[in-house]
Amino acid sequence: MTPMLLFFLLLAAVLCLAAIATLTRPLWRAAPTSLPADADGMAAAGPRRRLGLTAALAVFSLVIVGGGYGWLGAPGLLDLGPGSQSAAAPPPAAASGAGGDPARAQIAAMVDQLAERLKSRPDDAEGWQMLSRSYAALGRHAEAVDAYRKAVALSPRDPSLLVDLGASLVALDRDAMHGEPTRLVERALALDPAHPKALAFAGLIAFDRKDYPTAVKHWEALARVEPPDSPFAQQIRASVAQARQLAGLPPSAESAPAATPAASSPPLPAGTPARVSGTVRLAPSLKDRVAPEDTLFVFARAAGEGAPRMPLAILRRQAKDLPLQFTLDDSLSMSPAARLSGATQVVVGARLSRSGDAMPQPGDLQGLSAAVAVGTTGLQIEIGEPAAK
Repeated sequence: MTPMLLFFLLLAAVLCLAAIATLTRPLWRAAPTSLPADADGMAAAGPRRRLGLTAALAVFSLVIVGGGYGWLGAPGLLDLGPGSQSAAAPPPAAASGAGGDPARAQIAAMVDQLAERLKSRPDDAEGWQMLSRSYAALGRHAEAVDAYRKAVALSPRDPSLLVDLGASLVALDRDAMHGEPTRLVERALALDPAHPKALAFAGLIAFDRKDYPTAVKHWEALARVEPPDSPFAQQIRASVAQARQLAGLPPSAESAPAATPAASSPPLPAGTPARVSGTVRLAPSLKDRVAPEDTLFVFARAAGEGAPRMPLAILRRQAKDLPLQFTLDDSLSMSPAARLSGATQVVVGARLSRSGDAMPQPGDLQGLSAAVAVGTTGLQIEIGEPAAK
């Protein structure tokens, strides 16, 4: 369990509750006691439409945050390598919410309708919160940032909004983590020193800059406010243990051994380069099923039964770049705690996605290598089978 994954899971849990509460708020309010004479036909349809929108967005939020890390980790942090596409400008299908998925397209259209309504209601704090979190769930982080800024301006003392704005800023540009996102988290902790998401994010920021004692401080504070029987308690203890080890501190009585590839794999032999390289090709029989703008993910993840599926390195290109010669190394890692240099054997894979989604979707195509040693060159990956969900 890496610190980035820990932060995402905590953010997801709180976001689910906050999103559902915000989305269902209109249903708590009492209906007007009278309606205009010409509104009789709308009286029954209005609540049904609100209920349908609320249910659809609530379920969508649960699916996105609950499954977003299942295959690839934080979707907004995919574009970390040189020359990769910007997270602020996803492929057209992903940005529009279409991607061949009618349900996703319908939800995206509902979110756009909400944005249009808020143009005439600029002081609707709850509406901006709903819009910003919906944009974030759809992966539209540039729009989420704008909406979060409006929500924060209307509710400047809401620590959750401050942290969520920081998370969307990091999703747009991970290199910006130690700028405005750090200041937003500091503001959130000043308002609520025991705020779970703020503590998780503060620990991640400290871990990323290799300030492991500060990461320990924040995550141990998080462990004290998180119920010991919660699903995240063990993950928090594991991250604390890892940070204490890297800080040169003795294990605490409460923390568990860190369970990450870096902690469980023996070090690479001296002189072994921490990279894998090769060529990705598309099977000739599948060329008619692929569009030039389809997103291509090339990744390496730890090998072995039970190994985390979070990539140790990832590269994003397009189908038109095939055949592609690639090199994966630590510069393409998603987290300082999960790098190729911390593993000895990896599985290297490539996936073509029409939607550009981090989670495999129906119609995606993939190719995977057998387990290979870190340092392997000349790999040949053929994309020739449906991607497993």
